[in-house]
Amino acid sequence: MSTAHDLSHGRRAATATRRGVRDHNMDAAALFQASTGVVVAAVVDGIGNDPGGAATMRLLAESAVRIGATKGALAGVLAAAALVEDPGVQHHMPDGVIVLALAVPGRPTHLAWVGDSHAYSWDGSHLHRRTDPHTMGAYLRGNGVADLAPLHDSWVRVTLSSATVTNVAVSSAPTDELLLLVSDGLDTVPHDELEALVREHQDNPETLADTIVAAARETEDGYRDDATAVVLTTR
Repeated sequence: MSTAHDLSHGRRAATATRRGVRDHNMDAAALFQASTGVVVAAVVDGIGNDPGGAATMRLLAESAVRIGATKGALAGVLAAAALVEDPGVQHHMPDGVIVLALAVPGRPTHLAWVGDSHAYSWDGSHLHRRTDPHTMGAYLRGNGVADLAPLHDSWVRVTLSSATVTNVAVSSAPTDELLLLVSDGLDTVPHDELEALVREHQDNPETLADTIVAAARETEDGYRDDATAVVLTTR
């Protein structure tokens, strides 16, 4: 069931998540609107599966959006990275990946990420992926070894624990385009199908978020990952 968010300037947002086949949902979504009208949304996808992991991912997501709203998208990601870097007196803090979007009315949306969660924007007719995942598969495709790439799409090269100011990726989405953030549990949904869902439900963020996470499916070996989506209208 999605959670709706009414924002200033007529904008709307919705978040939805669905646990996969493992015991704990290690995905988390967060959204924060600052007094300035800046809206920051994030999806964090935890690595592994443990009882305390879900709460940790929520902490990382909330920290990222709160810091990002005042200090910028890059700072938001690095804030989450700093929490992972030192777990304090705990014996273990699970690692994760993140994608974050910072939206200001009438301006391009700033994006920052590490790992293999994704950001898309919808221009009214086509869905565009605005992030390139930090996976070995993506690296191989970018270096002319596309035939081996599918074997390495699950090999994440940069995570929050290794994030620095030099390896957090940044990009942007055009002004006023609908934003979609998703965890890699939606990688089982082909781009054309995802685009069709956005086209059908673009005017209803809650329905769109629910429909997207419901579309996640099992792999051939019966595994289904956690799936999470954030939908944000920017006008």
